[in-house]
Amino acid sequence: MPHSCSAWNCTNRFSSQTRSIGITFHRFPKDSHLRKRWETALRRKGFSASLSSMLCSEHFRPEDFDRTGQTVRIRTGAVPSVFRFPAHLHKHVFTRTSKTSKKAEETLSLDCSQLVQEAEPVSVATNDHSYALPSSNDDLRARLREALARVESLERERRNAKDREKRAKKTVSGLLEDLRMKKLINEDLKEQLDLYSGINK
Repeated sequence: MPHSCSAWNCTNRFSSQTRSIGITFHRFPKDSHLRKRWETALRRKGFSASLSSMLCSEHFRPEDFDRTGQTVRIRTGAVPSVFRFPAHLHKHVFTRTSKTSKKAEETLSLDCSQLVQEAEPVSVATNDHSYALPSSNDDLRARLREALARVESLERERRNAKDREKRAKKTVSGLLEDLRMKKLINEDLKEQLDLYSGINK
């Protein structure tokens, strides 16, 4: 049975379709304090995450992800913060507690606002082509998330293709050596086949 995202009014389900568009799913943290912060961020009254409860990547900011490995992971200490709550649930949730993390958050929000301000003149200058631009900051963030996920997916495909190529070359090399040992091909033919198969490159 496919898992659904635990966020309020989110219809994303863990499937090949969501995976193909770059949406990843993440289990609630084992650390009880951090798990509680995730549960609070959801603003679902009486909600308590089970071992199988998950949140999709749509509820995290791009900087909350660690994309360095083959698997997309949530950075330690990250708390979901991207939601579309109804009006009665709009209230500020405090996710930062230390002075250092508050300062980092302020710096990040300043950087983001500068990026948005830099992007605004382009929007005004190309008003007749505004259909090509995102209609809001949320749309811009969503497009950025999709682009990052696509880049990550392509990087993974490239690594897998290289691994497949290595394995194929090794197999072909083994077959050619086997044919030579059985005297089914001579040394000259083996060298030519090696050259054409790219083994000696």
